[in-house]
Amino acid sequence: MAWNEPGGGGNQHDPWSGGGRRGGGNGGGGGNRGGNQGPPDLDEALKKFQDKLNGMLGGRGGKGGGGKGGKGGSGKPRNTLALPGLLLVIALAIWGASGFYLVDQAERGVVLRFGKFQDVVTPGLHWNPPLIDDVRMVNVTRVRSLTQSQAMLTRDENIVEVEISAQYQVNNPRDFVLNVRNPQLSIENALDSALRHVVGGTDMIEILTSGREILGSSVASRLQSYLDSYGTGIRLQTINIESTSAPAPVIDAFDDVIRAREDRQRTINEGMAYANAIIPAAQGQAQRLVEQGQGYRESVVAEAQGQANRFNALLVQYRNAPEIMRERLYLDAIAEVFGETPKVLIDVSDETPLMYLPLDQRPGGTRSGDGEGDSARGESGELDPRVLERLRTTSSAQGGGSNSGIRREGR
Repeated sequence: MAWNEPGGGGNQHDPWSGGGRRGGGNGGGGGNRGGNQGPPDLDEALKKFQDKLNGMLGGRGGKGGGGKGGKGGSGKPRNTLALPGLLLVIALAIWGASGFYLVDQAERGVVLRFGKFQDVVTPGLHWNPPLIDDVRMVNVTRVRSLTQSQAMLTRDENIVEVEISAQYQVNNPRDFVLNVRNPQLSIENALDSALRHVVGGTDMIEILTSGREILGSSVASRLQSYLDSYGTGIRLQTINIESTSAPAPVIDAFDDVIRAREDRQRTINEGMAYANAIIPAAQGQAQRLVEQGQGYRESVVAEAQGQANRFNALLVQYRNAPEIMRERLYLDAIAEVFGETPKVLIDVSDETPLMYLPLDQRPGGTRSGDGEGDSARGESGELDPRVLERLRTTSSAQGGGSNSGIRREGR
């Protein structure tokens, strides 16, 4: 039977008690409860918390246990400002906690207080009053890009299609946020304006061939000046001319023109290379001839001056001793003439022996005579006896029996 079953009498045992017994004696006044208490009742704990909260808010207490229909004593008077104050404190805590924010390393924060510029915050943890300050984050390290392709009119009234790309960064976060409502649209319009201005002042052939680099630099400088005058806070990184082409109906003709210009330039370069190789060689040869002529002139002049000086010196000596100088000059001239001719002088006499002087031999053992002269000499180097006999006969016939004479015999 359960411990709290009806009809249990006085033997009802509380399972959390120490086994005390509730009995009725003398009219069943009251029983004795054991010393151990059970766990707290959840309903009772919730009721106590509600009573404390009502007490704080000025609510009434619970009903008393008096006579039938009687009411217990009333609680403290209700405080009407307690609940709004508590809610206000909670709201302020939430509002203050929502004012903390973190700025990334690549960003800058532009702080606006009631729509007016207040400050530019750097990376880190910051706090600003919510609903009062507005913080706008701007990435200042990211490189943004923009590409446009337009058909434009050139200075020589031709149409070209130009595709251009621009890379830029945010240089001034304040100007980027406040001065321009739509920075992307602003830079697109500025790029289109700068490109049309530069293309409109350039011939078509320059845009299609060698003028693309100049076109890009001109567009970059003009576009940067536009952005600075607008106060966009944008700094250009690079401007690239992606492609330039003629309109589709005439693109084949322009390709032929470009190829012809390239062939012309290649031919010019080849001719210049040949000229650079030939001209220095011709100039060197001409300089060599000039120097050779100058050397020959100097040698001839020097030789003439030497001969003139020699003649003047001989003239002085000739005036001092004319006979001696005349004979000396004659002998020098005869020696010079006979030294260069292949002739032999023989003194023929019947009483004296014939002496052969090998005057036709040159230094080094070589002979200037021909084969006939060699056959007229014997192995010992002397003339053949038949030659001597013929010479004697000739001498006798011409000299009338004279004993001596001088003749020249050519070989």
